[in-house]
Amino acid sequence: MLTVHHLGISQSERIVWLCEELEIPYELVRYERDPQTRLAPAAYKALHPMGIAPVIEDEDVKMSESGAIIDYVLGKYGNGRLSVGADQANFADYLFWFHFANGTFMATFMLEMVAKLAGASPDNPLIAALLDRTRRALELLEARLGTAAYLAGDEFTAADIMLLFPLTTGRLFAPRDLSAFPNIQAYLARVGARPAYQRAMAKGDPGLPLMLG
Repeated sequence: MLTVHHLGISQSERIVWLCEELEIPYELVRYERDPQTRLAPAAYKALHPMGIAPVIEDEDVKMSESGAIIDYVLGKYGNGRLSVGADQANFADYLFWFHFANGTFMATFMLEMVAKLAGASPDNPLIAALLDRTRRALELLEARLGTAAYLAGDEFTAADIMLLFPLTTGRLFAPRDLSAFPNIQAYLARVGARPAYQRAMAKGDPGLPLMLG
């Protein structure tokens, strides 16, 4: 059986959510963050050489990296669901947003979070450039969601699962006001109302407030 090792309040919520959307059997193993450092506990770090979430096990496979795990689970258990084939008109949109999620958006989010935690001044040219990069990413997303209900088009896909974290749970680490982005806010309400998302969050992080506004 597929085992999902979920670190509380982390990107591994994506994998729990994916399994709930696909309605496949899986074992969920939860780990709480260290109360002092807020980092992964030693037991989680021991799962994989990188020591970061998410991690899955499936028979003799042990894998990290959100995108790789989602591709693996969809390829093995998805039966064509939540993905877009190369013969479909929105294939490029699906690929772009799926990889934009971690390749650009999450990377920018993490750098901004570290800069804020380090007390970096927004007057620093490097920090100003980073904040501008975040602004441009949000504006790009806002524009996309003004023309499509979901990132790949009319249908919900794994690209949406990949991108949601920095807009929701990630804001617990780096608060961000999204009131200037009505399309993003409507998207959060739409995706956050999905029963599979609600189930995943209740199982993975019970009691955690859902950052959907």
